[in-house]
Amino acid sequence: MSSQPFVHLHCHSQYSMLDGANRLGDLITKVKDCDMNAVAVTDHGNLYGAFEFYNMAKANDIKPIVGYEAYIAPGARSDRSASRMKEASFHLTLLAMNRTGYFNLIKLASQAYLEGFYYRPRIDKEILEKHSEGLICLSGCAAGELSQLFLKEKWDEARKLTEWYMKVFDDRFYMEIQNCGLEIQEYCAKHTIEFANEMGLPLVATNDAHYLNKEDSAAHDILLCVSTRATRSDEKRMRMESNEFFVRTPEEMYAAFPGHEEAVAITQEIADRVNIELEENPQHYPVFTPPNNLTDTEYLRKLCLERMESRYGDEATQAHYDRLDFELCVIEKMGYSSYFLIVWDFVRFSEEKKIPCQARGSACGAIVAYLLGLSNVCPLKYDLLFERFLDPSRSEPPDIDIDFCRDRRQ
Repeated sequence: MSSQPFVHLHCHSQYSMLDGANRLGDLITKVKDCDMNAVAVTDHGNLYGAFEFYNMAKANDIKPIVGYEAYIAPGARSDRSASRMKEASFHLTLLAMNRTGYFNLIKLASQAYLEGFYYRPRIDKEILEKHSEGLICLSGCAAGELSQLFLKEKWDEARKLTEWYMKVFDDRFYMEIQNCGLEIQEYCAKHTIEFANEMGLPLVATNDAHYLNKEDSAAHDILLCVSTRATRSDEKRMRMESNEFFVRTPEEMYAAFPGHEEAVAITQEIADRVNIELEENPQHYPVFTPPNNLTDTEYLRKLCLERMESRYGDEATQAHYDRLDFELCVIEKMGYSSYFLIVWDFVRFSEEKKIPCQARGSACGAIVAYLLGLSNVCPLKYDLLFERFLDPSRSEPPDIDIDFCRDRRQ
């Protein structure tokens, strides 16, 4: 770790569409080369790269801090009265401390698109408060609501807003300052520092890194031109007014904030508060709820035994029952009873609606599939192996392929 503790808590990857120019792999490589032990990715209004970033950082022994630069509406997220994009939302930096915070970020990002989209995917204070557990909140860049109130000299409103964030986030709220050489940042930082001192809040220094190195600013400028459908020769177009929005080294960050070294160092303390452990490739199957308080295993066995008569009649032998018992034991042991019931349920629905469907492939080697009506092939008659479908020695989940008639299948 660097002798000067610092962690980037405000970075944009390529998933900040047509704005971020940091490729995740390159970002993590630079962080590692600069002896930093953690990094946050805070893409604009989405978590598209969160899981890729998490896995990539973990693989490189870098602590991943999953973040989200939210667009927060000035009022209700349903209000679409703003006439311009800048009036429709402010920026806010959110970081997940733990699994609870990570899942709250997912909820916020989803609801922003589903309920708050107006120019951009927006949350509001109502859902932010509802899903604030496990989140660290930084007050935001110059486009943040607090900074915008400073620019309008609305000091009382700024104080009320700060108090609201203190109430919601308690010791997880930090006053964010930035210095990329812009006058607006200098002005906002001055008043942010004053408010932090007055209200006893910690300061944190970030760099709003949109690209990897200083020399990448020209390429990033072209990216902004693509985003805004402008040309570089257009003097009135949107542009970054400096080339300092890159992934600085710890030494460069301390040099950028003379007299506020604690605000730089506290980034490491914030990173140390973060501990996210996510499952690798988790399987989340739907849950089937059997009737009469039966377990899924009991209900699956009941259905199969009831259908032995209709499928085989007098031709059912001990071999059929032995095969059924073997398959059910394997299915229960591997935890797939509910999975079979779910497939049976939608096949039954399809048949009731007169939509032809049929299983194919290795699932036809299961007498359970035959008895449930998923397949019309008796595996014993054709010497089909159940183990081709579900082998106790393999960890891969089974795959019941069901073909539906193309008419009405959607």
